[in-house]
Amino acid sequence: MDALAQSDVARETYWGISSTEYAVFYLLAFTAVLVFAYGAYQRFARYAKGDDDSFPRIDDLQNRIVSATKIVLSNEKQFNRDLYGGLMHSFILWGFLTLFIATLILGADLYVGQKILHMSFWDGDFYLAYQFMVDALGLLFVVGIGMAMYRRYWVRNHRLWGRHTSNEDDLFIWTLFALGVGGFLLEGLRIYIAGIPNHEIVSFVGYGLATLFDGIGLPTTEAAVAAGPEYSASANLGANAETLHWLTWWSHSLIAFFFIAWIPYAKPFHMISSFANVVTRDEKAGKRLPNVPSDLDATNAESIDDFTWKEILDQDACTKCGRCSSVCPAKASDRPLDPRNVILDLKSYREDLDAGGEEKPIIADGGTSVINSETMDSCMACMACMDACPVEIEHLKSFTRLNRQQTDQGDVSSSMQDVFQNVMQNGNTFGDSPRNRGDWADELEFDVTDAREKEVDYLWYVGDFPSYDERNKQVARSLATILQEADVSFGILFDDEKFDGNDIRRVGEELLYVELAGHHVETWEDCEFDKIVCTDPHSYNTFKNEYPEVNFDEFADDPMMPFEYEEQWNEDGEIDVLHWTQAVEELVDEGKLDLSGTELDYTVTYHDPCHLGRYNDEYEAPRELIKATGCTLDEMPRNRSNSFCCGGGGGGLWMDFEEEPKPSEERIREALEDTDAGSGIEKFVVACPMCMTMYEDGRKTGDFEDEIEIVDVAELIVEAIGKEDEAKVEVAAD
Repeated sequence: MDALAQSDVARETYWGISSTEYAVFYLLAFTAVLVFAYGAYQRFARYAKGDDDSFPRIDDLQNRIVSATKIVLSNEKQFNRDLYGGLMHSFILWGFLTLFIATLILGADLYVGQKILHMSFWDGDFYLAYQFMVDALGLLFVVGIGMAMYRRYWVRNHRLWGRHTSNEDDLFIWTLFALGVGGFLLEGLRIYIAGIPNHEIVSFVGYGLATLFDGIGLPTTEAAVAAGPEYSASANLGANAETLHWLTWWSHSLIAFFFIAWIPYAKPFHMISSFANVVTRDEKAGKRLPNVPSDLDATNAESIDDFTWKEILDQDACTKCGRCSSVCPAKASDRPLDPRNVILDLKSYREDLDAGGEEKPIIADGGTSVINSETMDSCMACMACMDACPVEIEHLKSFTRLNRQQTDQGDVSSSMQDVFQNVMQNGNTFGDSPRNRGDWADELEFDVTDAREKEVDYLWYVGDFPSYDERNKQVARSLATILQEADVSFGILFDDEKFDGNDIRRVGEELLYVELAGHHVETWEDCEFDKIVCTDPHSYNTFKNEYPEVNFDEFADDPMMPFEYEEQWNEDGEIDVLHWTQAVEELVDEGKLDLSGTELDYTVTYHDPCHLGRYNDEYEAPRELIKATGCTLDEMPRNRSNSFCCGGGGGGLWMDFEEEPKPSEERIREALEDTDAGSGIEKFVVACPMCMTMYEDGRKTGDFEDEIEIVDVAELIVEAIGKEDEAKVEVAAD
């Protein structure tokens, strides 16, 4: 008879366990669950002590859970730039969940099916399918653990080692390994003792182990008794299969109970906190920072209790994987910032305080605080850490809180203090007269409209660097020429335009940011326009995502604020805010710029600006414009969301660091050595004034001046338009 077709196929659940042991087993199980429940309660009670978060986190909870489940089960963030890590984590996750669900099914059959309904569904075909799935996914689980151990102990992947690496990391991985291997060993012994029935072949791993035990002649009590007294006396019954099964059963159970009880107290808690973190994530995290309340104390980090419950959850969700550290341009340049360490330093300090430790400053100079000021000065606010994090930790939110505290204490660099002073006195980071803000347009062959006096289609926010920096003035004139060539109406604010506030906000100067935001929205209210167009991705992000978050009404009665605006600006997004590449791409698509796509024949590469790419997912508009000029675009190895920051964000443009190499130098080296064209790259193309400044500097300090040229996309377009005009003249002459 084919055993696979049997309808009575099943097995005894507690084979070889006495009634006393059965009672002890459930006493231990109950104790483990109680310890787990108490630990979980402590965790969530601690979150309840945290400050309220400024963004809704549990609205539309059902859809949040569905979306988070998809993200977690698909492991999409783990596969990001790391196929090995994605497969490893998927095998572990899917295997662990399968074994957990299998345990629930077994419990449901035993206590609901058999004891309440007096029937069992865990037999026959269901049993066979169950056993096959458990073995298949259990094997993936063990393989995944093996991959993790290989990467950690053999390869010694640099991401996994740091000052927060501890014995709990080793205990976690070895406990999972023991559970996986122990489960298969237990199954193999059971099948062997049962006589290796044919139907158990569906448990292919256990069946293979049982065959191995048979091959080595592992004795069993039943075989010894059947062979007679002489064999029984000579056989070592202390090492027989039944004894090994009993020892393995209890070892496996005790390890499982330990693991359950341990979950809320150490690294295994990330299995819960990470999912909760994904559920409560902010879809606009990083691109918008928390609202600025009139009581700035609510945004500081004077003590660990100032952090919101979500920021505390971020700390607990960290798995120490080091993905954030591996993509951080500050860390790559030997600045003292490691995003993982900042999050884990805050967590360690919080846990130490909760255990009765002494308080100390959260951030300060001199190494006496939890975080050193120089560490946060190093952050470029590029959001690479957040993009790489598989559990949606919002590093930039906590970092900005630290920066706010640092600025409130006056612990900012002298160069940044100069920038603050320049903005307060003159409305720009250069400290130049606001009357000179529109002087860049004097060399144009046409007049630029004053948007305060005439209705325009595009209200163009030029920005500080295109207005005052000589190199970026060329870019501003190029963009003005493009808009004029496209025959669209555009205008600027001249001396009513001020600094957008993006970077000083990320350094922690919130009140000055609010002052600038209030000035701009109040000025815009007096203008008539269809869309706001920005030269700088930093301005684009701030106007699009952050100005609408400011509750200006909170500051209406503040005599220090030079505006009377009391509304919530552009709350519904009725005003389109565009980066200039988006606006010009629309014009090209509409045929308003006469480009054939053959005008230029340069081989170029393009650098994705952080605030345009990672912040706002705009990758194609600049590329389409480059291709529209006829240039051959050779992509950087690190492009789009994986782009490497120029080093200018988060105030980095105004700070001096001892760094080797500079991010800008490393990026140009990458263009000349790691692209397919290599040294054949003629132009390094940017779409951000800050990037232009950083790369022009990096070209000089890195000794690349004779090897490559830094150009803006706008300059390529203007050159292409000039070529097209020349071609038309030649055709007309012929």
